[in-house]
Amino acid sequence: MHFTRIVAALTTVTLAFGFSACGTGESNQTKGSSSGVSANGNGAGTTKSAIDKTAYDNLVGSIDKASDKDIAASTWATQVKNAGKLRIGGTRTSYLFSQLDETDNSVRGFDAGLYQLLAKYILGDPNAVDLTQVDSSTRESVITNKQVDAVFATYSITDERKKVISFAGPYYTSKQAVLVRAGNDEITGVDSLAGKQVATQAGSTGPSILAKVAPDAKVQEFPSDQEARTALEQRRVDAYVTDYTLMLNAIVKNPNAYKIAGEQFGGDDNYGIGLPLNSDGVEFVNDFLKKIEKEGVWDELWKITLGDRAGIATIPEAPSLS
Repeated sequence: MHFTRIVAALTTVTLAFGFSACGTGESNQTKGSSSGVSANGNGAGTTKSAIDKTAYDNLVGSIDKASDKDIAASTWATQVKNAGKLRIGGTRTSYLFSQLDETDNSVRGFDAGLYQLLAKYILGDPNAVDLTQVDSSTRESVITNKQVDAVFATYSITDERKKVISFAGPYYTSKQAVLVRAGNDEITGVDSLAGKQVATQAGSTGPSILAKVAPDAKVQEFPSDQEARTALEQRRVDAYVTDYTLMLNAIVKNPNAYKIAGEQFGGDDNYGIGLPLNSDGVEFVNDFLKKIEKEGVWDELWKITLGDRAGIATIPEAPSLS
């Protein structure tokens, strides 16, 4: 998946033009392996941070239900079907990936759309979901304690996590970056974090990455993305290091509060769907992901939840499934 090249160009657009919460123009997305957003902003459509609810709701209800034979072939899917609900570990505060809309009590976003499509695929109803809120420190435990059937929460696939759970996917790719307050010109990237107070999320990949790339930073771990950004806003920390995707959420929602300092760094951060260890749900969910990619549903979900709202002109390739 070539998302990293796209968002690198988007960073330049963000700094040069900002994001408009009231923009009404729409971007013209094309499918490709390289960015449709150039360094000077050409190719980027006008941003509209609010999601198109009608388009989103129509899309998550559009997928055909799986056959009884396919469901019966999976113990995991059969258990979900028999329960009549898909129990999900997720969030309600990730602006682009899973945000609660209090006007209709619905959660919408890229992650939310995926699990709602999966609920429609198994149960025939995208709303047949029980959502348990998780953070980066509780994602494994809700799976191992059998509180949920799956976790959709910008969940990075790591070897350490694969010792206790299994992953379907990947379904998305990100990298790490440095978020600072909009007026901070002192921090110019990961190489300027020595001696600085740097926030990251406990239980995420951030602490181990910072230990390698910025060993002289004074790292503070916070339970959630919201708490880390609050510390940044209150000047209790100088910078926040986490997945670029989470920063994209913050920048689109609060266009004048933050900026990205320097380039993204680190290896590809592949997001997966957390499932019980050695579950046959991995094969079932991967088949589901292949289906929505083949039918163009993945592309359309990306466009509605991310592309249109962040002004990204080119739809990236979905990551290859193992």
